[in-house]
Amino acid sequence: MTEPGLAPEAFRPLLGGPSVHALRIELLDVEPMVWRRFVVPSDTKLPKFNRMLETVMGWEGYHLHMFEVADLRIGRPDEFSADIIDERQLKLEQLLPRVGSRLQWSYGFGDGWEHAVAVEAIEAPSPDVRYPICAAGERACPPEDCGGVWGYEHLRAVVVDPAHPEHEHLRDWVGTGFDPDAFDQMAMTARLRRVR
Repeated sequence: MTEPGLAPEAFRPLLGGPSVHALRIELLDVEPMVWRRFVVPSDTKLPKFNRMLETVMGWEGYHLHMFEVADLRIGRPDEFSADIIDERQLKLEQLLPRVGSRLQWSYGFGDGWEHAVAVEAIEAPSPDVRYPICAAGERACPPEDCGGVWGYEHLRAVVVDPAHPEHEHLRDWVGTGFDPDAFDQMAMTARLRRVR
């Protein structure tokens, strides 16, 4: 998942001019796989990049998060986490400086959602494209607070089984509009572009 040997002094962009990062994110340990391919400006600051990750995956953004590269942890430090590098000091191009660079992004520590993020390309921006964009993806993100991977597997099994004793309760909780197989690329791009 991570790049061995990456140290804070390695957080530097390798490209001189404007560029965009083409990225792939996968939600780990969930079957069938939930993933997205998206393209963002390389100079995006990490707090905004975090909000983009939350958006592109479908998370609501009210849980804690952390980036991990090699044995470094990057996020929002507080008095309980002095060993965390402050994400406000870094940009995407510094954290993932080259094609093939990878990190792990954690969201919602209680439910333990882990994501693999990889750089597929770093290119000059196209003058005909407005960034960021979501280029591809499959399936909906699990609902917030559903109990992690095990809870989501249970939820999926129950909502498709009208005979299950929890069916009505969980169907009401998740809402009738939830479709675990749904993904709308254009709607995702529109939401990404609203991230500030």
